Amino acid sequence: MQPTSTTEPPVQLGTRLRQFADLTKPRVTMLAVFCAVIGMFLATPGMVDPLVLVAGTAGIWILAGGAFAVNCLIEQRIDAQMARTRGRPMARGELTTRQALVFAVILAAVGSALLYLFVNPLTMWLTIATFFGYAFIYTVLLKPTTPQNIVIGGLSGAMPPMLGWAAVTGEVGPESILLVLIIFVWTPPHFWALALYRVEDYRKSGLPMLPVTHGSEFTRLQILLYTLLLLAVTVLPFVIKMSGWPYLIAALLLGAGFVAHAWRLYRDYSDARARKTFAYSLWYLAALFAALLLDHYLTQFLL
Repeated sequence: MQPTSTTEPPVQLGTRLRQFADLTKPRVTMLAVFCAVIGMFLATPGMVDPLVLVAGTAGIWILAGGAFAVNCLIEQRIDAQMARTRGRPMARGELTTRQALVFAVILAAVGSALLYLFVNPLTMWLTIATFFGYAFIYTVLLKPTTPQNIVIGGLSGAMPPMLGWAAVTGEVGPESILLVLIIFVWTPPHFWALALYRVEDYRKSGLPMLPVTHGSEFTRLQILLYTLLLLAVTVLPFVIKMSGWPYLIAALLLGAGFVAHAWRLYRDYSDARARKTFAYSLWYLAALFAALLLDHYLTQFLL
């Protein structure tokens, strides 16, 4: 009688590549890179140099993917306990710690090289700082220790437009700081809407997210206040003449929609409302930055 083999069959190449790709959280990375590209185009009255556009986008994208891979590696135990994240490769044990670590290091090295060689050193260092801010300061120090984790740690996630701006200009201008401020203020209501309908997941994981530590009503109030603050902040590009009337109208309409979602969520909570608020927040940020870009070139054409 032949002994039964306990050796697992080899993983197919396509499956392995998908597992590595999933480590980079492609959908989240895509929104960050989109904001970085918008930052590039807003930094110049003309068109962005094609080499800077391609190398800058690729470098920022690859480094961001490396940061998310480190995040998945560090949080594999937590991810395995949560319904939203238990399908990630590290949580399922599909990749080893060594594989994930080597992959993240390779991404960090390749992304840094692209930015240094074909863009400029400032963009490389800013992107590396963003990498460490998210992968270590937020993931390791802030997320497990304070309910304000997403507020403080949100700075690293707000950096992409500044990275794009620096890629084109070689400096950090006040306009790029304002773009960072918009995403910084947007991040808490965006993430807390998710945390509201995933509160039991976070409670089980032991992470001190705001709905766990302060309850649903307090969190909903914070979401409403932050959306009001966001509405005010998004008017500033018009105030400093960075943008014109087309952007202002778009910002006010989009902001009013966000405030309306937050108000309904505060007054009459349901998981369905929280999901809709979270979904709107994603669409809102993409539409807001698209409006900035459209206004940037439309205003020049009209003038």
